[in-house]
Amino acid sequence: MKPIWIVDDDQSIRFVLEKALAREDLPVRSFANARDVISALNDEQPQVLVSDIRMPGGSGIDLLGKVKEKLPGLPVIIMTAFSDLDGAVSAFQGGAFEYLPKPFDVPTAVELIRRAVEESLREAVLDDRSAQMPEMLGQAPAMQDVFRAIGRLSQSIVTVLITGESGSGKELVANALHKHSPRSGGPFVAINTAAIPKDLLESELFGHERGAFTGAQTTRRGRFEQADGGTLFLDEIGDMPFDLQTRLLRVLSDGQFYRVGGHNPMRSNVRVIAATHQNLEDRVRQGAFREDLFHRLNVIRLRLPALRERAEDVPALARFFLQKSAKELGVEAKRITDPALARLRKFDFPGNVRQLENICHWLTVMAPAQVIEPKDLPPELSAATPPLRAPADVTEASAPAAVHPAPAAAPALSPQAPFHSAPAAAAASSASSAAVSANGAADWRAGLEVEVNRMLREGVPEVWDALTRKFEAQLIHTALELTRGRRIEAAQKLGIGRNTITRKIQELGLDD
Repeated sequence: MKPIWIVDDDQSIRFVLEKALAREDLPVRSFANARDVISALNDEQPQVLVSDIRMPGGSGIDLLGKVKEKLPGLPVIIMTAFSDLDGAVSAFQGGAFEYLPKPFDVPTAVELIRRAVEESLREAVLDDRSAQMPEMLGQAPAMQDVFRAIGRLSQSIVTVLITGESGSGKELVANALHKHSPRSGGPFVAINTAAIPKDLLESELFGHERGAFTGAQTTRRGRFEQADGGTLFLDEIGDMPFDLQTRLLRVLSDGQFYRVGGHNPMRSNVRVIAATHQNLEDRVRQGAFREDLFHRLNVIRLRLPALRERAEDVPALARFFLQKSAKELGVEAKRITDPALARLRKFDFPGNVRQLENICHWLTVMAPAQVIEPKDLPPELSAATPPLRAPADVTEASAPAAVHPAPAAAPALSPQAPFHSAPAAAAASSASSAAVSANGAADWRAGLEVEVNRMLREGVPEVWDALTRKFEAQLIHTALELTRGRRIEAAQKLGIGRNTITRKIQELGLDD
């Protein structure tokens, strides 16, 4: 990891931060003025820059501007006295990651720097992946229409509403709209409004002042400030609480908002792209969504087709995801036969592209040979039971009826479907209940026994850990489907703590 650079003319501040970060095994390099930092940037780069706002020979604000010209993605933390809060606001407008008020608590400072390091490492991984992987795949006419729409919108910053089922790739489309827009040089910030508790969503969107509520130890920028000059993607906008819709409408109308606990108006120049799997016209009629906000968002509507509407793209997507999974796991990519691809094409994919990606990840881990045959596909694809028909997709009144497969015999060993696929989740849940009632609770145990025997015979390492992870993942996945992604409610249903489910989701990689 590259070192963290500390810039402050006060030697005691540099000394305290150096010692605190050294205890955390974080590499550090210190500077007494901004000039030395600019000079050093010619030879190396930091992981994070922490700078005082007032220094002889150049302010932190000036340094921020010069650093952002060279390294736009570098997280910069500005240290400031309370009397310099106006300067801190200017820093945010210049792209600062956060500000650290003086005098500061050392553990708080270290935690903030760690957050910036994690953000820097995550951005580096994302940049590396995006440089190596295609932006979007699709030869089907329905996807070509989407690509043409992105092209037509490439020189526009108009508000766009993306509709489509969960897992169909709405965030990918939003990212493409940003990348090919005049704002491509600015940040792309995404937030899933359905995945954040109502009490925290306001602070996530608009930020909060220090002391605004219990635990607010520092001022925090919201997503609107983070996306200034770029694009803000509001996913699952149909689930936004009604009272927050009013605040969102205000920002969209005049670009002005207040942080939680704040009294000074903030301004943000942001292009908003919203997405939903729901029918917003129905939500308006039900009184759950503001009509004026709907019209504000519904400037350009872009419908993303479900994967079953572009089955011809399944083979290319499957091969791409098998390559991607192999690279992530550090193994040789598996090949898939034409008969296995034909079976995949016949499947309706209620979880859409996300489900196909998860299936390919499952095959990379679970398929016994290097060549994937039809018999190697997960249970829900190889089951002989005809698929169950579900009601029409709620995202578009004219959409064809969704087709959902019969439940798998051994769901604990099946790849994970997306958490927020509401229509698919409801159909899968009811189908699973019916299967248990009809076949008895022994069916899943029999499937588990078969899988355990196979893994033991083939000498699969750490069978206990592998199956335990899959069992825990399936429990959490099913609970989150039932609660539409609400983690606290899912934890209550499972009889575990809120911290436990959050930790397990991170450990099992279910946030992806």
